[in-house]
Amino acid sequence: MLVFFLRRTGRADLAADLTAEVFAGALRSSRRFRPGATPAVGWLYGIAKNKLASSRNRGRGGEGARRRLPLEPLRLTDEALERVEELADAARDAVRLTELLASLPADQREAVRSHILEERDYEEMASELECSKAVIRQRVSRGLRALRTGFEEEEAP
Repeated sequence: MLVFFLRRTGRADLAADLTAEVFAGALRSSRRFRPGATPAVGWLYGIAKNKLASSRNRGRGGEGARRRLPLEPLRLTDEALERVEELADAARDAVRLTELLASLPADQREAVRSHILEERDYEEMASELECSKAVIRQRVSRGLRALRTGFEEEEAP
């Protein structure tokens, strides 16, 4: 949610305010949520889009839902705002990594996923795929190299 607002507003303080408003609004209207009809994340993003539109119309963040609940005002320090931006950067990197991983050839993608994300060893993977450990190592190595290259190309001016 925080990244959603940060991308759209470009301001960490406003993104944090709007994120707090979304969850306060969700808490206030939780009785109306019907599980199964719409995933909860979709429901939250619906609230978020409404909060963003209201914010743009008013020219500022909102506090309406938080005021109607017994919640303290959101006070962010410079360190907290920096942390918001760090989290947003990490989320952007995670999205980019997911995109890059999806772009790998299937054999490399599965090798990287199994070895790095699932922490499976080469021997287990080779046995399952009925190939040598060297083949698995090569797939992982090529996949990681492609991921690294993708990130480096994005960072280049």
